[in-house]
Order: sequence, then structure tokens, then C-alpha cells
Amino acid sequence: MKIVGLIAEYNPFHNGHQYHIEKAKEITGADHIIVVMSGDFVQRGTPAIMPKHLRTEMTLKAGAALVVEMPVCYATGSAEYFAYGAVSLLDKLGCVDAICFGSECGDIHKLEHLARIMVEEPKEYKTFLLSNLRNGSSYPLARQNALKEYLKSDTLDEIIGEPNNILGIEYIKALYKLKSKMIPYTITRISSNYHDTELQQVYSSASAIRKEISKNAWRHLGNQIPENSIGLFEKHYQKRYPVVTNDFSLLLKYKLLNETKTSLLEYADVSEELANRIMNQLNQYIDFEQFCNLLKTKEVTYTRISRALLHILLNIKKTDYEEISYAHILGFRKDSTSVLTQIKETSSIPLISKLTNVDCPMLGQDIYASNLYESVITDKFKTPFINEYEHSIVLI
Repeated sequence: MKIVGLIAEYNPFHNGHQYHIEKAKEITGADHIIVVMSGDFVQRGTPAIMPKHLRTEMTLKAGAALVVEMPVCYATGSAEYFAYGAVSLLDKLGCVDAICFGSECGDIHKLEHLARIMVEEPKEYKTFLLSNLRNGSSYPLARQNALKEYLKSDTLDEIIGEPNNILGIEYIKALYKLKSKMIPYTITRISSNYHDTELQQVYSSASAIRKEISKNAWRHLGNQIPENSIGLFEKHYQKRYPVVTNDFSLLLKYKLLNETKTSLLEYADVSEELANRIMNQLNQYIDFEQFCNLLKTKEVTYTRISRALLHILLNIKKTDYEEISYAHILGFRKDSTSVLTQIKETSSIPLISKLTNVDCPMLGQDIYASNLYESVITDKFKTPFINEYEHSIVLI
């Protein structure tokens, strides 16, 4: 039995994701797919537009055998943390033969070459990197410039300037660091670009689809999402979704009012400069998104600010990035129980199918984040609160 692992947010699930699932099985020859999926909060530093159990159901309907949750500290981390958390979780399952991800360049050999340089850091490359850092460049820009100087290439921007290529390189770096036997594959992203905000004919970006949902125009999405998911979009609209960043505005304001400059420095992605800006601008706070725009600078992007504020809200500290010690199952297909059997034989970490009182800080963090998200759903749509301990595994 051959298994391929996918790493995803599915925010929300759409035709491009269905294509990825089908193509991943085709190019790897896999019998089954395991998906590591972000929970209720995602890497851009925002809440997912719909809850994780709903996105899990769509994923299983699309053909995945099993969906496990990426711990929230990794799911909301920078590209490096996000990739390392997901790859290490798949690797610990012990039965995943390959990973497959989308990229703009579609050339696994180019991505592997760049990843190897970043991991091994040849002397000349490291000299260029340190020189760029001393000149005041941010680390991502310094690394990009160092690669261009080391490889004597002016065309690298086409690769390392694209978001899915960057994430793909981080996946491969994680494989190298873990000395994993999983083989990386990539497929070329089709039709729309990652940041496109306008709908395409069939394959639109998640950004464009979220924009339509936020305009209460989800019914325009019939040709953008798999047919077997349309019913879920319709059934849960204005009952379980959409959830947006500003739904957490009052919660964040309350949290910030209880912080000091010193305490802010404990949170992931919060620098001393950002802590100062937060405290100095707090009286100007109106809502989550407005505060991100107020705090951003030429050097610090909106996404970095949003991620830092989300870490403050969710109590994610710089010291929280420990090794993952569990695999929390969100859902699985009943016709793929052989995958569960295989994992139980090979996994180096326990599979968690039912939450009980846990003595694991990282899992406790996941539970807290999900309950906070559920509280917003309850308040926004006036629906009963479902504690994370009460949620059942999604079975298809």
C-alpha cells in the first residue's frame, strides 16, 4: 500500500484542491491520501473562513482517506515553521511514502537544489547572506539576494518570489533536516495565482473565493467548488460560516489591554519594535484589521503583523514550538480503515480519535483555539456552542 501526504488549509475547499488530490495520486501512484490540515486558524494569521470539521468533510468527499490536524502553533507559523510542523507530523506516522505540493514553477529539481543550499549553507553563500543582513535587509530578502549572488542568477525571482515555491522549498528543507525517506513531488499550480482576487472560469484562488463569500455571493461559486461540496456550502451558510478576522476584534482588544511591553515579547513573531508599536498605538485600536494596517511598516508586512496579533490572542509563545507528540484525527473514510491500521503499526506518536482531559500543552493549545473559534460562531450566528471535546470525528 502506497500513501502520499498532502499539506493544506483548504480555506475553503475548491476545484484546485480537488485537482491536486487527483493529480497527487496519479503522479505518485499512491493508493491513499493522508492530509495534514490547518485547524480553525491559518498561516496568514487569520481565522479560517469555515470551521475545520466542515472543511474536513469536503476533503474526505474529494477522496482523501484521512485528515489529521496540524497543531495551531505550526499552522499559524511562518512558512518555515508551517512546513516543518506538517512534514514532521507526516514523517512520524511512519507509513507515508511521498509528499506532493503545488508550486508555480512545477520543477522539483530546481526547488530541491535551492533547498539544499539553504540547509547546507556553503561558505560562499553564507558570506553573501551575512553581508546582506548587515546591510539591513530582512532575513527573507537577504536570503533571496544571497542565493542570486551565489548562483550568479538574476532569474531566481521567478522562483523564490512566488509563495507556493517558497513553501515548497520549506517542505523540502524539512525533509532534509528530518532525514525523512518521504519523496517530494510537485505539480504546477494551474489557472489562478495565489493572490488573485477575481474569479476565473473554473480554477480560482482561495482568496477570490473568500472575497465572493464575504460579499454574500457564495451562490456564484457553483462552478468553483466540487459538486459534492455545494450542499455543505449551502447548508451551513450563515450558520457556521463565514468567519472573518474582525469577528475577533473585541477578543483581541481585551487581550492586548492585559499585556505589557515585556509580556508581549514572549509571543511568537513579536519583536521589541512591534511590542513598542502595539503599546504606543493601542488607544487607536478600532478593530483587528485596522490595527494591522496601523502597525505595518515597509519592513514589516500586514501578514506578519496579523500573525503576531493572532499569536497574542491564542497565547502562542516563542517557546511553544516543541516536537509534535500526537496526531489528532479530524476525519476519515470508512472504506479506508486499512490506512488507520497501517498507522497504528508504524506511527511513533499516538493517534487521537477522541479528546479527553489531556496533559499535553500543545494539544491543549489546539483545544483552546478551537473553543475560541466556536465561541465566535456561537455569538455571530446565534447557534449552540459545541465544545471541542464534544465534536465527533467526521466519517464518510
